[in-house]
Amino acid sequence: MTEDDYIKDQVDVNTEELNDICDECKKIDESVTQNLILTGFKICKSCRVSKTIFPI
Repeated sequence: MTEDDYIKDQVDVNTEELNDICDECKKIDESVTQNLILTGFKICKSCRVSKTIFPI
């Protein structure tokens, strides 16, 4: 595997993570990518608020 192939594989993995699908409710929302960058969790804005209020 050349270095270019390795970089292409890493880019493919990163773009799969940025698909805007919430792990909790499975809805598509643009806030999923923003929360992934900020917190490290793939959750939408409404799931983040509900997890903050009811952390169970």
